[in-house]
Amino acid sequence: MNEQPLPDIAAQATHHDLPLDWVGMAGIALPIRLADVAVTATVDIGVSLDDAGARGIHMSRLYLAAQRLVHQELNVPALLQVLDDCLGSHQALSDSATLTLRGEVPLKRPALVSPLHGWKTYPFELRARQDGRGVSIELQVEVGYSSTCPCSAALARQLIQQRFAWDFPDQQVDYSSVLDWLGSTQGIIATPHSQRSTATLQLRLAPGCVDLPLLTLIDSAEQALGTPLQTAVKRADEQAFALANGQNLMFCEDAARRLHRALRQLPQASAFHLKVVHAESLHAHDAVAQSHWNWS
Repeated sequence: MNEQPLPDIAAQATHHDLPLDWVGMAGIALPIRLADVAVTATVDIGVSLDDAGARGIHMSRLYLAAQRLVHQELNVPALLQVLDDCLGSHQALSDSATLTLRGEVPLKRPALVSPLHGWKTYPFELRARQDGRGVSIELQVEVGYSSTCPCSAALARQLIQQRFAWDFPDQQVDYSSVLDWLGSTQGIIATPHSQRSTATLQLRLAPGCVDLPLLTLIDSAEQALGTPLQTAVKRADEQAFALANGQNLMFCEDAARRLHRALRQLPQASAFHLKVVHAESLHAHDAVAQSHWNWS
């Protein structure tokens, strides 16, 4: 049997004569390395179809371009090479290429006091685009933390004061009696409410960046917030965390301002957008604050 060339239907002309903004593949599973740890990411990759008369693009070429990232440390040069491959394999068809990676990066984090360590995952999204205006790369990560309401803390302190006045009506108070009272359930009759909170940080990389500043971004955010979620804890760690929360009261507005100042200090950022969500333990709704810098 004579071998015949395989038909290329995508190269045929279309009867619709209409360009398309984006054509590609979504949800490709891809093992990569990020922050020097193995991550299984999902990838969306595509190009514009600017040739209105072309029936379609070459999907397999996009898939093969994405394979360049397999088991490689993700950085800016690697992303640019994939985008170049996408456009190079679609000359005369496409003027722009985009790549989006999503996943969760596991990072080993130490306990506050004890010598324990544990693993915590940070959801991330990386978006890269190349077109006639140049290249744009955006890194997004979610950071979890604990937030204690300042208003609730003040109300709890007032109730403790009222109970103290009730239990010790005499002006002359014995030191040991007060010390025992403070360690009892009678003494601390009210506690402020805390909530598990989330900061979503979206960073546009400055020109000249080579490495993705994921660890720098996470560390800067957690240091600014002061009470990041913990992993392995013993009682000493839990007590240290309670102390940190008590000395680190913040509304969502406070958290957003702290993060804004921290992100402004990152030389890798040409712009950023941030959103904090305090998942209220008092209300059925959430408290939210957002901020941005040079974002358009």
